[in-house]
Amino acid sequence: MPFTISELEATTKDYFVADNRKAIDIYFNDSFYMDYSMNKKKAIMKRYSGGKKIKAHLNYDGQEGGFYNKTSTLSSDDKETVAAAYFTTKHCYGNATIHRNDELENAGEYAEIELAVNKIEGAQRTTRKKIAQQIYANVGDGADEITGLGAMCFGATGVKYGDIAESTLVAVDGTKPWKAVNTTAAAPISLAVIKTLRSSAKISDGPNGKPNIGLTTETLFNIVSNILQNQQRFTSDSETAKAGFTNLIIDGMILAADDYCLAGYLYLLNTAYCGWGIHTQGYFARTQWADLIVTGTPAKSMKIFWDGNHICTNRKAHAGQSGLT
Repeated sequence: MPFTISELEATTKDYFVADNRKAIDIYFNDSFYMDYSMNKKKAIMKRYSGGKKIKAHLNYDGQEGGFYNKTSTLSSDDKETVAAAYFTTKHCYGNATIHRNDELENAGEYAEIELAVNKIEGAQRTTRKKIAQQIYANVGDGADEITGLGAMCFGATGVKYGDIAESTLVAVDGTKPWKAVNTTAAAPISLAVIKTLRSSAKISDGPNGKPNIGLTTETLFNIVSNILQNQQRFTSDSETAKAGFTNLIIDGMILAADDYCLAGYLYLLNTAYCGWGIHTQGYFARTQWADLIVTGTPAKSMKIFWDGNHICTNRKAHAGQSGLT
């Protein structure tokens, strides 16, 4: 006999509670960046409770100051150095639907529970895949999809990112802190290419001064891995490896392969200045099962929702390169 709505709810609650670690891991187990930044929270994780935009505070310059003596007049001017970027909340979902025909074909309590769990896991994987794919996209903030790494590192000069045009933020030294850092020059991947790109995103020599993670394709990653092994300089991050992701350590930076990175691309990120803004009610939140018979369909359905966006607080702290072979 097919599950009732209350029985489906009980099965679903048991799945998320009893298999809590497994249920959580499904969202992150095939994207290094999602696992590192969203799951392990080794990046900005801003939780907010309302509004169409996510506010990310920027601090891109210093205040008045200097050396003085007893006859000096000290400035009390307040220099405008703090601004904020605003990222539109994006909405993603994964659907799980159990048709009456499927229930009848999977008769018996055990078979019905397996069917429900498979549908739930399918909805989780769909949500994960949609988010992971869009992490690397270069779409404007007005699009439905995530304003991802492509927009952060490769956004066109005249296009606003985080509701800010790069020409509107100018530091005292004349630099533009909100300018996208990238190169599109075709080149074979090498350690020199990685180090040059990393230096282009350097904001200081101190802690958090350079990108701490690199993301690329498995093809390009394997080339770098072979270079390091040939030079007997192969090391990896044990925690990252334990999570199942292939990685290397290059000058203290983790380089990892991400299945969703676009061919020929390399991203170097400083996770002190990028991460996620996720609504307090939108962190893979699920709906209750609903009976679709009221719409004329003999089925039951539930959805998993994710509401938020990728955010950045210092655009020049990250860099991207395309055209790598």
